[in-house]
Amino acid sequence: MAIKDSELSKLIISLEKNALDKWFQGDTSGYLNLWSQQDFSYFDSFKPKRIDTYAEIKQFVLANVEGKLFADTYDFESPRVQATDDMAVLTYQLFAKTSLNDMRYNCIEVFQREGTTWKVVHSTWSVIRPMDTTFDNSKPLV
Repeated sequence: MAIKDSELSKLIISLEKNALDKWFQGDTSGYLNLWSQQDFSYFDSFKPKRIDTYAEIKQFVLANVEGKLFADTYDFESPRVQATDDMAVLTYQLFAKTSLNDMRYNCIEVFQREGTTWKVVHSTWSVIRPMDTTFDNSKPLV
């Protein structure tokens, strides 16, 4: 059964926002449940190389984010979903002042249908205009 584009867009955005809501409360389970355990890759501005497996990203977030990253609010701006029957790309900008750093990201989430559910198979979090960013060396980068 095909999902209409607007319904699929709402679904993809709600999956992402539900994961973000938990993320900013120090709970990584939203993303750990959203990321594909079968086929996953991840780029982040603060990681020198791509993460290529679910096991690697799980270890990274549990060690660096779980119970450590908090924000009272965040801004989820300009979401756009482009989709085919079995894949969808969500792009948006994310802004948040967190307990670890000030986030200003261009985010790309590539979703793929796995059975009846949608999972993220690739994620990229790229600092918006990194040449304008001053990093606080006293805080860990996530």
